[in-house]
Amino acid sequence: MTLDDLRSKSLAVTEPLAALAERAGATPNAISLISMAFALAAGAFYYLSAGGPSLLYIAALMVLLNAVFDAVDGTLARRIGAAEARGDFLDHVIDRYADMAILTGIVLAGYVSEAVGIFAVMGVLLTSYLGTQAQALSLGRLYGGVMGRADRLVLILAATIANAIFPGDIAGLSILGWAVVLITVASHVTALQRIVLIWRRL
Repeated sequence: MTLDDLRSKSLAVTEPLAALAERAGATPNAISLISMAFALAAGAFYYLSAGGPSLLYIAALMVLLNAVFDAVDGTLARRIGAAEARGDFLDHVIDRYADMAILTGIVLAGYVSEAVGIFAVMGVLLTSYLGTQAQALSLGRLYGGVMGRADRLVLILAATIANAIFPGDIAGLSILGWAVVLITVASHVTALQRIVLIWRRL
């Protein structure tokens, strides 16, 4: 079970926010674009935090806002009856840009080696691709595996705050660096799990 399995329970938070967005006249696509802006800002603050660790607190806030707005766009679309293929497509595209922006900022800041960063990106993209590939094969959107997107964001958020408080290394890596290592391993394990699950369903 991953945090993606708790999407239905998140409505207690996203519904009031979606109601506010509806009253403000915001569209789901606009909310999606705002979520991407927060992700790009997070990546920038991670990169800049190499010279000022206190900026990690701002990076963490940007990650949190990205996650919140990413959850609100779908809820808003359902509230106003605007759920459509284009919006779903845009949401997936933005999520991938957001993932890459955050990871790139962390890697370029030197929290983890570029080699590990490349494998992390590969794992994250493969995991996401397989989730949507299942949908393309009429098997339904697949969220299974040991680490979904929600899990990654929570782990990155927690590691970012911990790294800001305890900036020292542990066995040669910062807390944030170890979080990326964990994401790398867990993402590839998740990809393999999804490959097996899709294969069996086919």
